[in-house]
Amino acid sequence: MSEEERKGRLDFDQPGNNPQHGGISNTLNIANRAFEFVQHLWISLIRIIHGRECLAEMFATFMLVTVGNGAVAQVILGATASTFDFGSQLSINLGYGLGGMIGAFIAGGVTGAHMNPAVTLAMALRGKLNWLKVIPYWVAQFIGAFLSSVMIFGVYHDALYAVNCHGSAQLSVNCTAGIFASYPQPYLSLGTGFMDQFFGTFLLLLGIFGITDTNNNEAKQGMKPVLVGLLITAIGLSFGLNCGYAINPARDFGPRFFTAIAGWGWDVFVCYECHIKQWWWVPIIAPLVGASVATLVYWVFIEALHPKSTTKKNEEEGYTPVPT
Repeated sequence: MSEEERKGRLDFDQPGNNPQHGGISNTLNIANRAFEFVQHLWISLIRIIHGRECLAEMFATFMLVTVGNGAVAQVILGATASTFDFGSQLSINLGYGLGGMIGAFIAGGVTGAHMNPAVTLAMALRGKLNWLKVIPYWVAQFIGAFLSSVMIFGVYHDALYAVNCHGSAQLSVNCTAGIFASYPQPYLSLGTGFMDQFFGTFLLLLGIFGITDTNNNEAKQGMKPVLVGLLITAIGLSFGLNCGYAINPARDFGPRFFTAIAGWGWDVFVCYECHIKQWWWVPIIAPLVGASVATLVYWVFIEALHPKSTTKKNEEEGYTPVPT
């Protein structure tokens, strides 16, 4: 090959002179612009629907319910489906407490980690959350709890069918439905059951307000999730007997809806074999009422009575809550 031919070949191989190289370059530019467009569109959509916050709530609730109900599954299924003992009521209490703590670390810096429609309602009532975010947060929390049930069902699928239900079907209210949602004890009356859920949620919100009150003995930022987890554990240790201390509409309704469509049937909503046949609405309404009353009580008897000098000092030192 002559010197002129070699030079011409080298010039042809340059990206600007080779049509093939130009085509590849144009394709990469188009792909890059398309990716940037989709990225900006996704970010804009997330901002419009409060998606970042909703995703944080969904994953935090998913963690809470997965670890908590996973502990319940181990205790119930391990009693007969295995030759080993896999825990007790204390395991369940610790599971929910630790799940709540980890969930609070996941979403604490984004939303405050409500993980509970009752907490979301209370924060809106206190003016710490825009009311337009209440429904999106609720939906995200219910989805997180529902997806948690899907995973629990998948992981423990074989054990669910290996458990000895003493004559009842494995997928029935009398056997394994209690892994996913709360059900009342046979002796429990409707009024006492409502009070149980009301008071448990009342205690939960009273504790949360105390932990996060900037004008009170507020916990350090990194300790708040730990204390919330201990608070959940404490309530479970004290008030888990009557109906499993749901104190969380999402934690109860999301898994209950899953069991209704996954094989347990609609008896999970109208339990003909239970003393309280229409129980399903109690873990939804009672926690919302309990949270509302706790908000009023804390504001009237504690928050409104903070010395103004203390409030002003905290505001000057930058302790005002971050709006969510």
